[in-house]
Amino acid sequence: MKRRDFLKVSAAGAAATAVASPAIAQSSPEVKWRLTSSFPKSLDTIYGGGEQVAKYVAEMTDNKFQIQVFAAGEVVPALQALDATSNGTVEMCHTVSYYYVGKDPTFSIFASVPFGLNARQQNSWLYQGGGNELANEFFKKSNVIGFPCGNTGTQMGGWFRKEIKTVADLSGLKMRIGGIAGQVLQKVGVVPQQLGGGDIYPALEKGTIDAAEWVGPYDDEKLGFAKVAKYYYYPGFWEGGPTVHSFVNLEKWNQLPKNYQAILTNAMANANSWMAARYDMQNPGALKRLVAGGTQLRPFTNEVLEACFKATNELWAEISAKNPDFKKSIDAMQAYRSDEYLWWQVAEYTYDSFMIRSRTRG
Repeated sequence: MKRRDFLKVSAAGAAATAVASPAIAQSSPEVKWRLTSSFPKSLDTIYGGGEQVAKYVAEMTDNKFQIQVFAAGEVVPALQALDATSNGTVEMCHTVSYYYVGKDPTFSIFASVPFGLNARQQNSWLYQGGGNELANEFFKKSNVIGFPCGNTGTQMGGWFRKEIKTVADLSGLKMRIGGIAGQVLQKVGVVPQQLGGGDIYPALEKGTIDAAEWVGPYDDEKLGFAKVAKYYYYPGFWEGGPTVHSFVNLEKWNQLPKNYQAILTNAMANANSWMAARYDMQNPGALKRLVAGGTQLRPFTNEVLEACFKATNELWAEISAKNPDFKKSIDAMQAYRSDEYLWWQVAEYTYDSFMIRSRTRG
């Protein structure tokens, strides 16, 4: 009897396996995607965010879902990554949404705007404060869905051939600066230029531009800006905590099995925190090396900051008057910013200020 019972159970188990196996196989299809980046391979951290996504996805699907990552220029130029994803040339991209303000200034708000949110506040707004939902309502018009996939933290203010002490010193200055920040600086006399990361050094070296901003010490050291510009300013008030996005073609996203959607979503969230942590690890040493090599570190004066803050508010009012999407999004971000900094000054700012003052004492 025991032998007969065992055979019955074994047969039933085999039948269940036979039924379940096709279902499992169907839920884990072979998928191969391409991701085009807006960044060169030499910038291992910001470019590396895309590589991290591909790595996590492959590992979590036993290599059944593979994403091939291409550097800027290998499939399309750096600033055409969104277009390539929107039209289905590639399934996804890794870029910064403020590169596309020429299409609509609303794109900038979900990456970074002058005097906006810092990195933690940006993540809080996007993940917990309704920012992602607002963003994807807008991104849908471009046939993509967006996911935070990196953050550099507050950036530096850029490299200048001459000192900037007053607003007058900005007049006529040709500066590489991305996104809507260029429109703000234009109001105070700057002539903005938008260039991909790999094109900045030669333009600065040849004198095509007088100043340039990119990210921060680690990337800037790699790009060699200290060789062609002496003065290094801070902070990059136009990028207090810029989000780097992954955009996915909407049709391709909807075709993915639900478990692959969940895996990809988590891979991008992991890359988001990975990038911020890695920059925080790399920047201190790079800044020390730059200063030791002769770089002149300078803060923007209050005169410059106040003039740019005024210009920012003027620009928001001008764009909001004619662009409902922009107004809806900038109003939401600014309301969130107000509450965040109300809280920030209570604990974070007080703690950070003390630690900055006391760092040499222990």
